Amino acid sequence: MANEAPAKLISIGPKSGTKKDGFNLVTEKVSMINLETNQIEVELLAYDGKTVLLDVGEEAVEDLHKIKIGDGATLRVVEEDGKRIVKSFRIRSKDPNVAAADAALLDLTDSHWLNRKHAIEVLGELRVEAAVKPLVEMLSDEVGDVRQRAYEALIKIGAPCVLDVVPLLTEEEDDLRQSATEILRKIGKPAVEPLAQALGEADEKLQKRIMKVLDRMGYKRK
Repeated sequence: MANEAPAKLISIGPKSGTKKDGFNLVTEKVSMINLETNQIEVELLAYDGKTVLLDVGEEAVEDLHKIKIGDGATLRVVEEDGKRIVKSFRIRSKDPNVAAADAALLDLTDSHWLNRKHAIEVLGELRVEAAVKPLVEMLSDEVGDVRQRAYEALIKIGAPCVLDVVPLLTEEEDDLRQSATEILRKIGKPAVEPLAQALGEADEKLQKRIMKVLDRMGYKRK
């Protein structure tokens, strides 16, 4: 076990106080297991790999004996009397990409923006199509850095996100319309076919916006 004190989690609970029903803590690596004291130490990728030491509740001790150092896991954590107590484990797939995608999808709804930001970055790098709809929603996130990462991730995912991005072209908010336009333009040629599909199904207002995007990309309707 590391000599340094475990890293303190940053604002995982809501501002009004601790979440009584707990929260999911996703780790890509278990770094220490102590079966004598029923404790587990895990790395937190969203916090630059720092570790946190957690006590394990009686109901999760059996699972503590199953998990191994190096495993990835989703831990259900509840705060009791000032301590973070692990109530259950879900050991995740050893496939690093599957594990990372699953963890990131869970973290998209995290209350702390740093966790959301890290999750979006992972999903963009892995080009996870299942993340498209929530990523489109996160273009309206309250945190600018999160919005920017969602924008970048959708561009990386490419053509599979086009049909979900297109409706934003008629949004009233200028920034959202501009983001949608730039996402489609930067996806480039792979966006043309789904844009043509959307064009045939759109109303007149949306058709004009789609045609404007295609024109900026250098494509003319035949």
